[in-house]
Amino acid sequence: MIVQSKFAHYNFNVYDLDKALDFYKKALNLTEKRRRASEDGSFILVYLTDGQTPFELELTWLREWDRPYNMGDNEVHLCVSVAGDYGEVFKYHKENGWVCYENTAMGLYFISDPDDHWIEVVKEK
Repeated sequence: MIVQSKFAHYNFNVYDLDKALDFYKKALNLTEKRRRASEDGSFILVYLTDGQTPFELELTWLREWDRPYNMGDNEVHLCVSVAGDYGEVFKYHKENGWVCYENTAMGLYFISDPDDHWIEVVKEK
């Protein structure tokens, strides 16, 4: 059997949903596509879109989570490509204090969200 699959979404758990939504809008221009909340208010799922691809970033907020997330040795990351002037995008991210790692030899860098999830930023091909 060969299973045909397509990527649908990726999930990040977030401690402060409003802060995370503000970051993703300002840093990457991702906008809310839809939202799902439990009836008892114990969780909220927000799906972000880039408005260009079907891929979504799901942000999960849990009411009972009482501390910032600890990423530890987790090296999982999301990657986005940016169009336009890559240098200007880098400068914007740097000026806002979002750049957490640079690899100039490979022509890429990482930004981190308020929960310390890393997002790789590459120039669109």
